[in-house]
Amino acid sequence: MNVVSLVGRPNTGKSALFNRIARKRVAIVFDQPGVTRDRVTREVEVSGRKIMLVDTGGIAFDKRVTKDPLDDETRNQAALAVEDSAVCVIVVDSREGITPLDAEVIKRVRESGVPCMIAANKCDTADDDWRAAEFERFGLPVFATSAEHGRGVQALIDAFVAKLPPAVADETAVRPLRVAVVGRPNAGKSSYINRLLNAPRVIVSEIAGTTRDAVEVPFTIGEGPEARHYMLVDTAGMKPHTKMSKTSVDNFSLFRSEQAIEEADVVILLLDPVMGPTIQDKRIAGKILDANKACVIMMNKWDLALAEGITDEKQAADAVRKMMPFLSFAPIVFCSNKSGYNIRKTVAAIDKVAASASEKLPTGILNRTIETAAKKTLSPMIRGKRLKIYYGLQVSGNPQTIRLFVNDPKLVTPNYLAYIERNLRARFGLEGAPIRIFLKARTRKELK
Repeated sequence: MNVVSLVGRPNTGKSALFNRIARKRVAIVFDQPGVTRDRVTREVEVSGRKIMLVDTGGIAFDKRVTKDPLDDETRNQAALAVEDSAVCVIVVDSREGITPLDAEVIKRVRESGVPCMIAANKCDTADDDWRAAEFERFGLPVFATSAEHGRGVQALIDAFVAKLPPAVADETAVRPLRVAVVGRPNAGKSSYINRLLNAPRVIVSEIAGTTRDAVEVPFTIGEGPEARHYMLVDTAGMKPHTKMSKTSVDNFSLFRSEQAIEEADVVILLLDPVMGPTIQDKRIAGKILDANKACVIMMNKWDLALAEGITDEKQAADAVRKMMPFLSFAPIVFCSNKSGYNIRKTVAAIDKVAASASEKLPTGILNRTIETAAKKTLSPMIRGKRLKIYYGLQVSGNPQTIRLFVNDPKLVTPNYLAYIERNLRARFGLEGAPIRIFLKARTRKELK
């Protein structure tokens, strides 16, 4: 009921206008036709209303416009966006005037029956506003705007908000769990999201680099108060820096993927079970670890592994653990987008990991666990002194952060800290959740 879509032919400034309305750089902006392909969405609050703002790829009916082999898929995504919208804003380039493609787009949007208006973009100064008048011949409200400078954007916002249906209070609406799906190009990220939704929500192609933006897709399981809300984030395949072209599109795509990891509650790392973890997979895993994010490892395309004679999941999981020991806390799920094998299990793993990341650790049990571990294995002697742990406290969740009050933080060793972490995991589980342990110097008197 609150979806507002920006549509139009390629290179009219839809993504720039999207970012201006969202007040954040979400969609990739680059002076090249066909950069945006998927629907890019962002929930924003404007003029007192929460809306789902949607940026779409440029609608081209002739592949010579963008020279993109995925034009048909991009056009289909734009058509679906129109179908889902409460209001459509048709973005045109005022400097170029009315083109046949503009007229065709306007005709098709009007035929959909969705309320619409025209944003005559690139009216950077008041002297350019006369250019917008040309588009009034279509009988639609026309707004002279400049996405680059913000001119006329608020008037456009007020106009499309006025056309939205009345707001309906949703008592079940909660902050969705943000789940970023990351991996190398062609790992099956978009296919996985489409399989979950049982709908072609994001473009899937054998062409590496099909996904460019970080595409947010709302996903809900169940209804009413028991419903579980997710925001799935499809990301561009993360290439090694040595294989990246020097175009801004590649650089922006990588930045959006890294940003998606930073903003996520849970990150799904997709791996190829036939190829196994590559150096680039390890680099991506390192970014997840550096960001202290809860993680699920998905061995996707298990149907292809079975065809290659790889049938033992435990043996495959052990191999992954050996090659990526730093993500040993992350659960491994074997699945197949094609056959649907274990797709439901991946959702259960996401829920379990999210719960682990935010679990409250009772102070009493936490300290008994640490005390038992410290008695069982003494810390090593350093310069004739031994580390003493007086007290532990959970500072925060997601990531799980624990502060230990000790006699001298300099006496701790990485191996002993890892030993304490293993004991905490053995007691509390915390599958998929990273644990950060900070040490602070205190004397026994200061703790009393």
